[in-house]
Amino acid sequence: MIIYEATKEEFMNHVTEDSIAVRIHNVLVEKIGGTSASEINSWNNSMNYMYKVLNTTNIPDDITIAIEYKVPANSRRIDFILTGLDADNQSSVIIIELKQWQNLSSVDKKDGIVQTYLGRRLRETTHPSYQAWSYAKLITEYNESVRNEQISIYPCAYLHNYVKPTNDPLTNEQYEKYVTEAPIFTKGDALKLRAFISLYIKKSDRKKLLYLIEHGKIKPSKSLQDALVGMLDGNDEFTMIDEQKVVYETAIQMAIAAQNSNKKQVLIVEGGPGTGKSVLGINLFVELTSRDLLCQYVTKNRAPRDVYTKKLQANHKKSYINNMFKGSGVYYESLYNELDVLIVDEAHRLNEKSGLFKNKGENQMKEIIHASKFSVFFIDEYQKISIHDIGNKEQIKRFATEYDAEIIEMELESQFRCNGSDGYLAWLDDVLGIRETANFDGFDFEYDFQIFDDPNELRRQIIEKNRIDNKARIVAGYCWDWISNGKSNSNIHDIAISEHNFYMSWNLDNTTTWAIDPGSVEQAGCIHTSQGLEFNYVGVIVGEDLRYVNGTLLTDPFKRAKTDKSLSGFKKMYKEDRDSAIRMADQIIKNTYRTLMTRGQKGCYVYCMDPEMKAYLSQRMKKKQEFVYMPYSDGLLLAAEEATGYQLKDYEGN
Repeated sequence: MIIYEATKEEFMNHVTEDSIAVRIHNVLVEKIGGTSASEINSWNNSMNYMYKVLNTTNIPDDITIAIEYKVPANSRRIDFILTGLDADNQSSVIIIELKQWQNLSSVDKKDGIVQTYLGRRLRETTHPSYQAWSYAKLITEYNESVRNEQISIYPCAYLHNYVKPTNDPLTNEQYEKYVTEAPIFTKGDALKLRAFISLYIKKSDRKKLLYLIEHGKIKPSKSLQDALVGMLDGNDEFTMIDEQKVVYETAIQMAIAAQNSNKKQVLIVEGGPGTGKSVLGINLFVELTSRDLLCQYVTKNRAPRDVYTKKLQANHKKSYINNMFKGSGVYYESLYNELDVLIVDEAHRLNEKSGLFKNKGENQMKEIIHASKFSVFFIDEYQKISIHDIGNKEQIKRFATEYDAEIIEMELESQFRCNGSDGYLAWLDDVLGIRETANFDGFDFEYDFQIFDDPNELRRQIIEKNRIDNKARIVAGYCWDWISNGKSNSNIHDIAISEHNFYMSWNLDNTTTWAIDPGSVEQAGCIHTSQGLEFNYVGVIVGEDLRYVNGTLLTDPFKRAKTDKSLSGFKKMYKEDRDSAIRMADQIIKNTYRTLMTRGQKGCYVYCMDPEMKAYLSQRMKKKQEFVYMPYSDGLLLAAEEATGYQLKDYEGN
């Protein structure tokens, strides 16, 4: 998706007219939903600098310019793109990462990381050259048309407010490999950047390249379960960008520190659905294992472990796989510092007690910290889906403090699922009443979200999508009992919606890999078989535990199936403390549907048992254009401070 496109001549006129920022903003509102005032100001500033760079006859007036292009497969946008032909009539694309930073410092022992003011405090972030290089790599990886047409992409970065100091940290030798791939230009380098552009673009391509970038065939996003074998064999399956890269480098540094001292290290990484937590965790596992550290990858949920195991069986011994993936309840007898590294995915799903009867150990968070020199907890407290899920940041920090561990907290924001739509996640959170966001009525429409009147039509569409690559599945709220004598018999239907003559079985118990089994699209998965996994398309049947009554979104735990263990103990809690029990169940039900409705990388199709719930969702899809997009953290100041590289004053002038 491209927000602004024009010829160079048109761009120069728009800057001269002082209308460029308004034009970008208007299209952004139409396609995504808006932005902050600070970003508008940054466009005004940066585009005036680009005007100076392009103000030469050496760069033809009819070349093509694009601004704010969304990178395939994630939520990041490229600031500035130019397309044309070189002296040999070869296709050339130049991408420019624009920064308004005025100062920064290098970060030792972390690859491609610098430090500058972002979000009201000094933060680590990716080096501008690394950022430009990684975006170019993602375009090449995911846009098959760009790759097949042999289009050359030349990334660079332009920090037009940055005055080079003596011993400039920006070009420190530790960044040499990225600066070589993506040259960096600073204040006073307008003519150098002009020469760089002139070297690769001599004439117009008549917008052909921009069309291929915008409309070219996009390779399907990689799923972790498919890329896992290559990752464990040491292949670079995923390009880490922005805060992913920062977390990765921080984790490696902490792992080394834990080995070289007697001080435990604990890293807490918070991130919503699709922010790359699992991918990052596996990358860390591979890298730290290659450094001869004893690592294990921990997930409480069995479903992803079983899928990963099946994917790996052809290439790796079972003993290796079993030692790699562990459940969260196996560390209550572990010795102190028995392992070098424990990487915990879905840490919000950790329990207090372990064992079949929940009678072993003390607390899984404490036991993991006790057993490892370095522990990483990937967590999203909005994905707790069981009454027994107690994993939370505060307890992790409390136990880490008891062990005198160094604690670092970090956050992932970039969206890699839901077609890279931050807006969809924010909209969904608002719709489900999980958190208020500015995305109250819509999101960018690159994500395929549809609401169906008939569950049979939803099923037909999902089955059709599944024929492409076996990556579409139907899931449902756990509102129908799992009939015991039908657990291995697909002819016995657990889910019945009689008014539509719709019948379906829950996933069968003769396999633990429903998510990838051929033919399993004919069975519905539940939260327990789908959490931690992803598909291209997901069809969600919203049960009667989530309804819309008299203008209010209501959850009803009494509509959950008796066979669902996620609310086990609710009735006892309800008798003892009715209000607390209702609040807990309300959060679990909303979190469950949030998790189910974020399993699809390309699309989510929904059928609601409650007609009013369907009407509510439809009404909330009526996109309005007056709101400002709010990311997960730090609000509007983050965009402003990212642009300037300085901490901004608050509204009271502090």
